[in-house]
This record gives sequence, C-alpha cells and structure tokens, in this order.
Amino acid sequence: MSNSLGKEYLSATLKRLRYYKSLGERTFEQLAEKDFLYQPNTVSNSIAIIIRHLHGNMLSRWTNFLTEDGEKEWRKRDEEFGVTPLSRAQLMDLWQEGWSCFLGALESLTEEDLLKTITIRREPLIVIDAINRQLAHYPYHVGQIVYLGRLLKGDAWKNLSIEPGKSAEYNAGEGIKDPANIKP
Repeated sequence: MSNSLGKEYLSATLKRLRYYKSLGERTFEQLAEKDFLYQPNTVSNSIAIIIRHLHGNMLSRWTNFLTEDGEKEWRKRDEEFGVTPLSRAQLMDLWQEGWSCFLGALESLTEEDLLKTITIRREPLIVIDAINRQLAHYPYHVGQIVYLGRLLKGDAWKNLSIEPGKSAEYNAGEGIKDPANIKP
C-alpha cells in the first residue's frame, strides 16, 4: 500500500531535516569549546550565535504554530545575534531544544494540516510553505556552521560527506544499504 503525497512529503522532509541536524552535530564533535565563539570578523556570526538564532527561530515558529503567529512576542530575535558566552553544554541544550520543538511539531502533523493557513509575522502561509521556508533557512545556517568548522579545523577536518577525489569509488560501491544514509 503506497502512502499519499502528503505523508510522503512529511516523511521526506523529516528525513532531510534530520540529515542537516546531524551535519551540525558531526561538526560540533570536531570542535573545542572555544571554537563555538570564534567570529571571523565583527560582522560574521559565531557558531554559538547561529545556534542561539536557530533555537529562537525554531521555538518561535513551531510552538503552537497551528494556532499562534510564528513570531512570538516573547522572542528576542536581536538578542540572538549578540555575543553571549555560553558553555558547550548550554549551547547543545539550546540546539536540542530547538530541534526537538521543530521536529516534534512536524511529527505531529497530519496530512490534512499541510493545507491549513498559519501566520508568521502576520503573513498568511499554508503549512507546506512554512515548512519549505525552514527547509531553506535551517540548512543555510547549518552550512555556515559546517563552513566555520572546516575553517577552524583546517587539515584536521573530517569530511561529513564523500571525501574529495572519492566520488568514483563511492559510486562503484555496493550501493546504499540504508536510505537514511544517502548523502546529498
């Protein structure tokens, strides 16, 4: 029995988002605590700032998102971009709390919810569009985290995908045994 388009969309979305979450976490594993605070210059974000921003965005957008505007009054967005030294453990707590809120909200959706209208900053959006916004927004920031990790680790960086020069070897392998391990 095949799934409906809505169920397939939600399943594929969750799979893709979990992949990007894991990219961030695999980057964090390679970093020292001080690396989270590194800023290439005064107008660039540190990994800590990006984590704080993702946390604030995820909680604001996905808490009671079917019934409340996605920009909550309690969110202090501008403060997310300030330099606030937090420990690695505190940052990991924020990371997990944000992703748990977001993924939990998506996991709770029914197919019928996908065409409901919600609001973000008083802008009406169907739920699919709100999800698509985050499919662009969150991986964008995870990419920044990965880039900063690579910059900080230099030659000690452990690739998170197919290593450069190894594509032909990967493609000639036995194939992908677990679809959850597909690398974009």
